[in-house]
Amino acid sequence: MSLLKLGLIINPVAGMGGAVGLKGTDGVLEEALARGAVPRAGARASRALEVLLSLKKEMVILTPAGDMGEVIVKELGFGCQLLSPGNSKRINDVGMKNEPGASHSTTSEDTRHAARELMETGVSLILFVGGDGTARDVYAAVGEKVSVVGVPAGVKIHSPVYALSPEKAGEMARRFLRREIAQLKSEEVLDIDEAAYRRGSVSTRLYGYLRVPDEARLMQGRKSGSSLADEGAQKAIALRVVDSMAPDVVYVIGPGSTTRQVMAALDLPATLLGVDLVLNRRLVGSDATEKEILTAIKGKECRLVITPIGGQGYIFGRGNQQLSPAVIRQAGREHVTIMAALTKINALGGKPLMVDTGDESLDLELEGYYKVMTGYKDSIMYSVKRS
Repeated sequence: MSLLKLGLIINPVAGMGGAVGLKGTDGVLEEALARGAVPRAGARASRALEVLLSLKKEMVILTPAGDMGEVIVKELGFGCQLLSPGNSKRINDVGMKNEPGASHSTTSEDTRHAARELMETGVSLILFVGGDGTARDVYAAVGEKVSVVGVPAGVKIHSPVYALSPEKAGEMARRFLRREIAQLKSEEVLDIDEAAYRRGSVSTRLYGYLRVPDEARLMQGRKSGSSLADEGAQKAIALRVVDSMAPDVVYVIGPGSTTRQVMAALDLPATLLGVDLVLNRRLVGSDATEKEILTAIKGKECRLVITPIGGQGYIFGRGNQQLSPAVIRQAGREHVTIMAALTKINALGGKPLMVDTGDESLDLELEGYYKVMTGYKDSIMYSVKRS
């Protein structure tokens, strides 16, 4: 009996820029490390592969050396077949190891090289771990010639080629390898200019399509923006938040066009894609990192003011990693304010709001029903679940 072949590619630096306020890692790895960023992709890859442990004796995983796959695969005891090395140069000048099989600064070409080789070996499925940039690289290498599933690990994830969570990606791979999912569909590969993104400008571009197993309940949707029709509702909700602000409470204003209206109502400068801090209606922190937020709220009452990602419904874990598990725990779930125009909620089609903080116990604690502000006097109770 021939072994099932699964391809695995991990972008080991994916998502490292989130908690330190860089809104991505492309081109700013050294700065991310200097700010204290830590890798997160390996842990998320491990969570996905753990779902496949029941198939351990039936499969072999083809993967690049080191932290692009080998380390995690061997730690979990899977059969491992290494791909040929790419052309990236291992470096040690940004705080990463310079040893055989150790972490190294990967490039887009490393991902593309691995994806091309996996396609040539005839794997049944490629599981790749990263964000939208990683999806772009996989698409550039294989197009729609190979079945793929993305494991979400990046800061920004607009592309609907990613599963809802690492565990859902593992479940998708397991069911596909067992032929419990036969149909494939083409999904968009979307990405934005990270340099412009850090300046507060969002311009999403379609790069192509990847073929993913057709199982909508396991996959995240495409991110969608707010419409001009929502602006009136956003302003009304913002006025409600401002009118209810209490003295000596730190308000942590999360990213998004909806939360930006709170800053506008206060006549304060806003960071559209970052986190701002308000105390007694004055700006006390702009584009704050996780560390800066924790310092600002230490020993103080605080409230997290957030809005779901349009089309996806995430309130934590996508695009706002500065609001880390440590920040959320310090604030407390009872101090979470959710703002959303009713059209944004209706667009979810009854699906719950989602959390994917990377801390499984916290995600479980965050589940339940929350009041969502939809107007100046209007609210609805809405479900929040782990992704």
